[in-house]
Amino acid sequence: MENKTIKIKYFDPEIEQIQKINVGDWIDLRASKTIEIKKGEYALIPLGVGMILPDGYEAHILPRSSTPSKFGIMCANSMGVIDNSYSGDADEWRFPAVAIRDTVIEKGDRIAQFRIVKNQPVIEFEIVDHLNEISRGGIGSTGKR
Repeated sequence: MENKTIKIKYFDPEIEQIQKINVGDWIDLRASKTIEIKKGEYALIPLGVGMILPDGYEAHILPRSSTPSKFGIMCANSMGVIDNSYSGDADEWRFPAVAIRDTVIEKGDRIAQFRIVKNQPVIEFEIVDHLNEISRGGIGSTGKR
């Protein structure tokens, strides 16, 4: 498999540099400043980095699995998507958080993770009168008889 190069800018020279871990495909992101959030509040937590992704790729940002229990925040929009147009010199990645309890996120805390994925291919829609002959039966129907 061909290696891909990501150009990265650190907005804070003190933030620990990103490294690809040996296990798993996701790369951790850290808060680049200490921020206090009260229960129910929304905050954009700066992640201290900006990137130019390889052509044809986008980044998906999600919370780490321990983020809600450890830090008391959830991702406000379920998943962040960074496309390659968000790669200007001032385009710092941020984590849109909603606090589920009063919390303090410390500078350097690993709160999110990302991976890059290929962009959706060019698609066309074809209007039809019928789909498959057999229907599954609705949401939550898998495995029911």
